[in-house]
Amino acid sequence: MTVAHDFWLSSGFRLLGRDESGRLTPTSAFVAAYWRRPEVAPVEESCDRELALHATLLADPMRPVPEAELQALADADAADNYRAILRFREFLLRFPSIEAAYLHVAREGGIDFPPMFVDHLTHVILRSALDGTRDPFRVRAGEMFFRPQRVTLGDERVMVADLAVVDLHAQSGRALQAGDGRPAMVDIDVLGEEAREEYWARSDGFDTAIDIAYPQPGLDGLARALEAWVAHLAGITCRVTPMRRIDDERWVWHIGLDRDANAILNALYQGQTLDDARLRQIVALFSMEIEDTATVLDSVAGRPIHLGLAMDSDGVIQMKPQNIISNLPLKTSN
Repeated sequence: MTVAHDFWLSSGFRLLGRDESGRLTPTSAFVAAYWRRPEVAPVEESCDRELALHATLLADPMRPVPEAELQALADADAADNYRAILRFREFLLRFPSIEAAYLHVAREGGIDFPPMFVDHLTHVILRSALDGTRDPFRVRAGEMFFRPQRVTLGDERVMVADLAVVDLHAQSGRALQAGDGRPAMVDIDVLGEEAREEYWARSDGFDTAIDIAYPQPGLDGLARALEAWVAHLAGITCRVTPMRRIDDERWVWHIGLDRDANAILNALYQGQTLDDARLRQIVALFSMEIEDTATVLDSVAGRPIHLGLAMDSDGVIQMKPQNIISNLPLKTSN
């Protein structure tokens, strides 16, 4: 019998509180982790005012920081980094939970802090949504929600590996040059059935590749991660089924899980003809069915919702999981 493992310690999941409904709530410990980030950690050249500011924020992560205190820092770039984290902190504290903050971003947008903070929210929310899972393929596929992935195609395989890890290996000389203008091939361990349990000890390294070709377990893992994401954030039970192609004469609704997939699905829905290169950008397709059809728009109820995931022209997947939350065909509540 397999047991549930801990994973993604770097998400800060264990630093957050919980409300009565199980939603994640900000804590001083969670915010303190941001004051320890290298962007604001003091360096040898840091002035005395910066050292004092950093020390007081570690002691009291929620304390107000007047603008005059930031302007007094000798390093203007460091001051800007502090401002970014402060804006993010103030944003989080406007909402009763981390999930509520994320839903605001997904539905309203308009953030005044760097987009990487949205990836951080995605990371910790998905960690909560997947809590207790025993399937490493589901968790590894979940990395795609918040970390860009490099795609390698061939032999009926769609291999995805963490872009930052691929780049790091390439820079360190651990890459085989393709020699024809394509990105270098990098030797990264592939998560397979034989070594599936090894994933847990290295989950925070983001250093395994996964095959999301149909019908590989990596693709099924991505489908299950999408189900958990929707259930946790939208309170909707759904079934997400991988498929090879869209054959639907009554196509009524679709959601692109990234910018390119959205554009491609929009074009196909409108009856446009796309060239093979554009179509090959689609790396995964799913059919989604919402269990409670009474919550679904009448024009969509009983019909599949098509989901697509694509790589960009550089062979990189940059998933936008907020798309599925903001574009669900649900009736508005009165």
